[in-house]
Amino acid sequence: MKLLLIKEVYENNLFVNQTIKIFGWVRNRRHSKAGISFIDIYDGSCINTIQVLIRKNILNYDTEVLKLSIGCSICVIGKLIYSLGKKQRYEIQVKKINVFGWVDQPEYYPISSKKCTNKYLRKIPHLKSRTNLISVITRLRNEIFYAMHDYLRQNNYFWVSTPIITSLNAEGAGAMFRVSTLNFHHLPINESGKVNFQEDFFGKESFLTVSGQLTAESYACSMKKVYTFGPIFRAENSNTTRHLSEFWMLEIEESFTDLNDIILISENLIKHIIRHVLDHCVPDINFLYQKIDLSIFQRLEKFILNKITQIEYFEAIEILQRSKDKFLYDIQKGDDLSSDHEKYLVNHHFRSPIFIKNYPKNLKSFYMRMNKDKETVSAMDLLLPNIGEVIGGSQREERISVLKKRILELQLNIKDYDWYLDLRRYGTVPHSGFGLGFERLLSYITGIKNVKDLIPFPRTVNNLLC
Repeated sequence: MKLLLIKEVYENNLFVNQTIKIFGWVRNRRHSKAGISFIDIYDGSCINTIQVLIRKNILNYDTEVLKLSIGCSICVIGKLIYSLGKKQRYEIQVKKINVFGWVDQPEYYPISSKKCTNKYLRKIPHLKSRTNLISVITRLRNEIFYAMHDYLRQNNYFWVSTPIITSLNAEGAGAMFRVSTLNFHHLPINESGKVNFQEDFFGKESFLTVSGQLTAESYACSMKKVYTFGPIFRAENSNTTRHLSEFWMLEIEESFTDLNDIILISENLIKHIIRHVLDHCVPDINFLYQKIDLSIFQRLEKFILNKITQIEYFEAIEILQRSKDKFLYDIQKGDDLSSDHEKYLVNHHFRSPIFIKNYPKNLKSFYMRMNKDKETVSAMDLLLPNIGEVIGGSQREERISVLKKRILELQLNIKDYDWYLDLRRYGTVPHSGFGLGFERLLSYITGIKNVKDLIPFPRTVNNLLC
């Protein structure tokens, strides 16, 4: 008797006419007056269910089988055969069935056999993976995670675990989540009348990181090619389809590279990931094709085959200014692009992904390398249709004098960055890097527009379920 996943059953025909064992949960059940029950089981290993046929001569047919409801967990042992029905390839003729877990009050089970909306599922994140859509997303997250690491390993990058707790804001601005063990009802106050963080756990203010970039850079300056992947945190009051307060980001740093190098690296990485998905996740992508996006196969294949267009920031501004579309905000040279500007460029003007590069320095962070014009920095963003920015990166400023000047210009405390300046004091090196938003990439691949539906337990403004 072979213990199998449903995925293994569908991957080959080796187990037909053999006795097998399957663990899973009831997706549907039908009982006939002739004393035969049909139960569809899923186990999360693939999009497929498998039908099991149970006759009334089973010992616990009346006491348990007839009482099964959607969501019950069971184990079945029986003979795998080709199904005579047209709706499924296989079925199991059950010899024995065990029930592990019953559903309390089946009529109120939150995951019904009818379609659950994404908005509804966000209210029950602990149960949503029991639906087809979320199970598909979960498997795709897993495969994209694997493909990403596989590509980087093949290309000799080293994974570095950068800290989640930090004292610095890598972006130089923006709200951060504070980490503290202080008693908020009895805060220690210093002589200036401010909170005395010297009595806190780390002896100073500390926060959840907005990026692992700065610490990853330190390893790139000795290991050449490194990356970090983990959760990062933004305390932005942005309740949109594109924003999460906690999301996952891949960050790559590489020495002896410039802006053109990392544009090529980032494009090759995403193409590798998408090719892996198309090669290994066809049943799940096909589900999305049927339910979400009829263009998904064509769109992903097109991304792989075409080189991504590159434009200068000032070229993007000129395109927007010539446009006859009305934007929420007019744009001038030196302004940052809003989401509707980005959508116009990729959805209407180019109708394809684009890299925008060489932004004005006032729009970007202190660590980005100043260009020869001393007005722009060697930075780039990758914009994808219907999503917007998915990657942001730059060549890093390796010249200590220029870096110091930028830190002071932005009124940052230069003492906080003394260790960062050491990287320029001791064998400085040209280096570059970028960050890739994992959920936004998943949004582009799947065609699911709201990133809240692409992470198991979304953290957003006024939302901390589970």
